[in-house]
Amino acid sequence: MRLLAKYREPVLTRSIFELAVTLTPFLALWLLAAWALSISPWLALALALVNSAFLVRLFMIQHDCGHGSFFKNRSMNDWTGRAIGILTLTPYDVWRYNHAIHHASTGNLDRRGTGDVPTLTVREYLQKGRLGRFGYRLVRNPVFLFGIVPFYIFFLEYRIPRGLMRSGSRFWISAMGTNVALVLLLGVAVWLAGASVLLFVFLPTTLAAASVGMWLFYVQHQFEDTSWNREEQWDVHAAALHGSSYYKLPQILRWVTADIGIHHVHHLASRIPFYRLQEVLRDHGALEDCQQLTLFESLRCARLHLWDEDGRRLLSFPEARRLA
Repeated sequence: MRLLAKYREPVLTRSIFELAVTLTPFLALWLLAAWALSISPWLALALALVNSAFLVRLFMIQHDCGHGSFFKNRSMNDWTGRAIGILTLTPYDVWRYNHAIHHASTGNLDRRGTGDVPTLTVREYLQKGRLGRFGYRLVRNPVFLFGIVPFYIFFLEYRIPRGLMRSGSRFWISAMGTNVALVLLLGVAVWLAGASVLLFVFLPTTLAAASVGMWLFYVQHQFEDTSWNREEQWDVHAAALHGSSYYKLPQILRWVTADIGIHHVHHLASRIPFYRLQEVLRDHGALEDCQQLTLFESLRCARLHLWDEDGRRLLSFPEARRLA
């Protein structure tokens, strides 16, 4: 942790550059897709899907703002994050609070439930009745998890400060302020380009980005040799290093995802700006070799669902049945 502390310093010009080269094409493609509706809705749809890549990257910048790592100044981080949160449909202050809990409890079997993918142990699953098992299998089904869940989270759940509804006005202001700004923004878009802009531009861009984001979040912690422990054996730094993957993506995908794949380093030192994570790997080769997952290898993670406390690995349902 002492070695990683020296990488925490953000560079103002670099941060502004990264924001500009992400936000500018995002807005330009949004306008281009809206204009393309006058030619063909399918052209608009294609442009919207391309634009989802820039929306994913905007979310990653918002993510850095939430950790206070994008700018030195806290207010700059917060207001940048709040503004981007309108585009990502994410109430920034609500998300930041829950995401901090995720970082403080990742890999802890006794503190599951906030900011993580629902995960049962083999014993817990076998103790459930038929209905409980069906519900868990439904939640962990890839079609449901990466198709329906992203829609639910970003379009429905984030509209109110769920879980924080009695925790003060700050979270209500965050959620309702995001909602009002979003309605105004979309109202202007409909006024200028018609209602079809919602169906062929807004929805495809947001849903595609949300699904990609859900997959990234899943594969960062749901891999065979991840780490889960009970409270008495759990250590925050060990969980950060061993319970987070290094998703080694091709260069273009690294750029789109703002190197969020270097997740083990991010969890060890969340104040490091995303554009300095590669610098950490170059300087510390031991971190390069931890929990590597290629794009092809990561696809297998979608069939892993249950944590085996004895074997200390994530299992598929058939593997769990054989174990039982």
